[in-house]
Amino acid sequence: MTANEFYRSLQGRTVSFIGVGRTNLPLMEKFLNHGASVSVRDRRTEDALGEDGVYLKNLGVQLICGEDYLQNITEDILFRTPGVPYLLPEIQAAKMRGTAVTSEMEVFFDLCPCKIYAVTGSDGKTTTTSVIAKMLEAQGKTVHLGGNIGRPLLPEIEEIQPDHVAVVELSSFQLISMRKSPDVAVVTNLSPNHLDVHKDMDEYVNAKKNIFLHQNAFTRTVLNRDNDLTAACTEETRGETLLFSRREKTNGAWCSENGEVFFGDTFVLREDEILLPGKHNVENYLAAISAVWGDVSPENIVKTAKTFGGVEHRMELVRTLDGVRWYNDSIATSPSRAIIGTLSLYDFKIVMIAGGADKNIPFDELGEKVCEKVKTLILLSPAEPLPGFKPAAAGKIEAAVRAASGYREGNPTIVNVHTMEDAVAAAKACTAPGDVVSLCPAATGFDMYQSFAQRGDIYRAVVQKL
Repeated sequence: MTANEFYRSLQGRTVSFIGVGRTNLPLMEKFLNHGASVSVRDRRTEDALGEDGVYLKNLGVQLICGEDYLQNITEDILFRTPGVPYLLPEIQAAKMRGTAVTSEMEVFFDLCPCKIYAVTGSDGKTTTTSVIAKMLEAQGKTVHLGGNIGRPLLPEIEEIQPDHVAVVELSSFQLISMRKSPDVAVVTNLSPNHLDVHKDMDEYVNAKKNIFLHQNAFTRTVLNRDNDLTAACTEETRGETLLFSRREKTNGAWCSENGEVFFGDTFVLREDEILLPGKHNVENYLAAISAVWGDVSPENIVKTAKTFGGVEHRMELVRTLDGVRWYNDSIATSPSRAIIGTLSLYDFKIVMIAGGADKNIPFDELGEKVCEKVKTLILLSPAEPLPGFKPAAAGKIEAAVRAASGYREGNPTIVNVHTMEDAVAAAKACTAPGDVVSLCPAATGFDMYQSFAQRGDIYRAVVQKL
């Protein structure tokens, strides 16, 4: 089916979107323009939707709001946002009644006329996706970048040409219901994550596998040789399978002991030519090189490595004030992300701001690493959390630190605060020239914020006011 055929098929159909979100708003207007009757279902009250609710009502979208927002789903088509679990009883019941349950990314995969590169994993997805896009742009390709990275691609499907490329980041929430895989699939790594939503680790890993399970023999899968769960996926891949590694030679991109990056037997660049700091970013480049090898010249790979400065909220340098560097790593929403990211970068102890909503992930390993790498740990937990979220991460992180073998009273110093302003003030009070302060939450921010990006924006604004 072409994009035009799909839009023609919407004429006279009833379509409901779950959630007034960034991926849904442009789609609702598009569907209305093609003759569909559109409703939106959102747990929030109509008043709580604010300007978005007024805008949608003026467009002619029916608002179904409140605690019963998932009751009586009778529409022809239901678009699920990634944050709404696919296996919810109300959604499965609607499917049994004949409602077509889908998502923006599923329809995009069905209609996209060009080559698709897709990236998933527990950590490093966004940076790897961005690096792949930058490499393809350097090669002169027209690139459509989207997915979990924050930009819906279906609204622009009519402009995408066969000689373009799409580069998408995919979360486990998007992948759990997908039954089509990309031309190039990348799994950066797999570790416990989102276990507050997935019923167990098996469900989480199986969702991730959908990125390659539906490939054919003419596709490519890129896997992390150094991560046991990811490397084990080689038994289930179908097309060309490339492994990347920082520890040993592979058939994909790998690093030598002296810091040289190869693809197979071909030298590509030195690790120290990669502008982004940290060994985890070397891994992200190994994954990206393996994904684009043969489509992007080595010269353009090196050009990207030397010039790409990174993505917002990912160890982003906010400012240097009185000799103290302030970093925003709000994307570190899991213990593993904090460990392989911020806590791997420095050979001296830093000031770390952490805490957030709990995802039922253990913090034991983080506790040990904090004792090794942090001199002052500032734990942020709201006095009044947002409805539906328990700000338990701060307490669990503190317990893990105090139980760690390396903990001694005052190593690290632990400070508990309730606002970002207080967190930044506490950090400033304990720093001296040469110090580093990093917002590195190791948890989601949903107990206080709408997203990790909002949390990072607020942190950045507070720091800039110092």
